[in-house]
Amino acid sequence: KFLYLSLISNKSIISMEIVLYERQKYTNKIEYFINTPVIKVITGIRRGGKSYLIRLIINKLKAVGISSNQILYINKESLDFEFIRNYKDLDNHVKDYYTTVSSGEKYIFIDEIQEIAEWEKAIVSLFSSGNYDIYITGSNSRLFSSELATLISGRYVEFQVFTLGFDEFLVFRDRNKESVRDEFNRFLRLGGFPVIHHLAYNEELIFQYIRSIYNTIVLKDIVSKHNIRNVGLFENITRFIADNIGHIISARSINSYLKSQYINAGIETVMNYLGYLSSVYLLHKVSRYDIKGKSFLEIYDKYYLGDIALKSFLTGYKEKDIPGLLENIVFLKLKQSDYEVYIGKYDEYEIDFIAEKSGNRIYFQVCYLLSSAETVEREYKALRKIKDNYPKYVLSMDNLPETNTDGIIRMNIIDFLLK
Repeated sequence: KFLYLSLISNKSIISMEIVLYERQKYTNKIEYFINTPVIKVITGIRRGGKSYLIRLIINKLKAVGISSNQILYINKESLDFEFIRNYKDLDNHVKDYYTTVSSGEKYIFIDEIQEIAEWEKAIVSLFSSGNYDIYITGSNSRLFSSELATLISGRYVEFQVFTLGFDEFLVFRDRNKESVRDEFNRFLRLGGFPVIHHLAYNEELIFQYIRSIYNTIVLKDIVSKHNIRNVGLFENITRFIADNIGHIISARSINSYLKSQYINAGIETVMNYLGYLSSVYLLHKVSRYDIKGKSFLEIYDKYYLGDIALKSFLTGYKEKDIPGLLENIVFLKLKQSDYEVYIGKYDEYEIDFIAEKSGNRIYFQVCYLLSSAETVEREYKALRKIKDNYPKYVLSMDNLPETNTDGIIRMNIIDFLLK
């Protein structure tokens, strides 16, 4: 559950109202695997909501009669668990905790498990005993990339958690559809980190908070972990990506930009930095797919931010950036809905997104406004080139009724996000 905190100030009086919300698109999936012989792994960007999902599952267990002493919750962001530094500490703590619990299911929840050295050894040992139902969270997509992590290969199911989509943002804001357009403009600037709803809706305060998230991820999860010495270069690359959301990017194009700023950096360094940013979910890399040739292309990818608030924080909010922000929002919506997403290419034409799930496919073009005949022709022509029978959409902010032209559905982006 998430806490929505409303602060109402009247001179020296501050009243606080707490409302609890459930993100059912995630909890329903996780609940299905409770008491099944697989390790439940919840991944995603820091402050995206993983901890609250764990607490919600714990509450659900208690609601059906599981006692507190059958549940062990370890939060590695709390100093209370600083003593658990490696797999031996973890194994010993779990066994000590359950010394007095002789019957019933035993549940283990570990938050930010990557902070425990060689955690895989303990998890495999505990899981293999058959005595525990295990749930872990991590803020690094390379959680299972080490040789050691292959020990749990085939024994886990992963749930990737994203920050709030616009539909969830409205719920947290407790707003109805009459004010939806104004709320979308707010969402464009403030993004979907759940904790901003604990704060008064003051942009200065919210961006202070976004700065703290960014600094934690960059300094703790990237700079310290990978021993990056030139932090200025790293942040230059991060800002360049944020300023070019929706544009095709390569390590070579980033390198050219840096040279224009009289900054020297090797292509290998640039590639490493992009990998680090993607591994902690600050960025999502999207590959290009040649629809006609039915093959993936190895160069010219796109990158989207883990939350659009990072764009406003890193480079400021400017009207010219709205098309890229809209693409980013649609991309995250598709990922939240469990689609695999690619950029499409058909001859010289570009399709913004190909979304695939369970053998089905959808094509998307995303633009700000269909403000001219040239724009309409550009967005529709690429989709008309594709001769298969999969659904095709043009999404824009035009306040017009939904239409279907030559099998291509034009829809307002807000309507799409709320369906």
